[in-house]
Amino acid sequence: METLLSDPWFYAAAIPSVILIGLSKGGLGGATALIGVPLMSLTMSPVRAAAVLLPILILMDLVSMWTWRGYRDTRTLIHLLPGAIAGIGIGWWLAAAVTPATVKLIVGVIAALFAARWVWQKFRKTEAHARPNAAKGAFWGTVAGYTSFVAHAGGPPFQMYTLPLGLHPRVYTGTSVLFFAVVNAVKVVPYFMLGQFDSANLMASAVLMPFAPLATLAGAWVIKRMRAEVFYPFTYTMVIIVAAKLIHDGLQGLG
Repeated sequence: METLLSDPWFYAAAIPSVILIGLSKGGLGGATALIGVPLMSLTMSPVRAAAVLLPILILMDLVSMWTWRGYRDTRTLIHLLPGAIAGIGIGWWLAAAVTPATVKLIVGVIAALFAARWVWQKFRKTEAHARPNAAKGAFWGTVAGYTSFVAHAGGPPFQMYTLPLGLHPRVYTGTSVLFFAVVNAVKVVPYFMLGQFDSANLMASAVLMPFAPLATLAGAWVIKRMRAEVFYPFTYTMVIIVAAKLIHDGLQGLG
């Protein structure tokens, strides 16, 4: 670990990674997070990168919950969270059986189809808000919990259910913050049981943590000033970028 912390390339990759993920946590969408995670993996294995990042994600969640306090859609959380916890359990159970590359590819394809549907509706001018649905929420919550555990890719499945609801941007972001705060907190136990929290990884997390709150607050500052008619096209654009990144990483991992 001393070698890692004394390596300038570690800081060159890890600091931008944390900043990009913090901007995402502040509300700027999952695309910045998915750019950040591969950057960090340039200097360590993806499994180790996930372990180093989880404590930082939890700190970002705390900052985000304070920043977006009072903004949430409780019914959406009730529909999503039980499935998400079940999905984390499934991910833990199947940890050695399914590769992150496979999960990334599947999630990327689903996200791409989801975004394509939105673009089609825009051109056809038939876009309509979906109604809350407990069964759909349970399904996408389970997928989000599983993919978050295996590949830190819970954002697209979460968006599959929540974006069509047409929530106010602040309510959408606050709901997202609370959802992933719970998901990341629940992931601590299985990550610990799988041996991913050794002293070396925790030391790397501690070194990077000072960058987390500032980046998170910066992302929140931007989103709070974004109008709904800008927010949703922006967010769907992020979904398209996320889908492309996941498909690329999945194919590369399988190849």
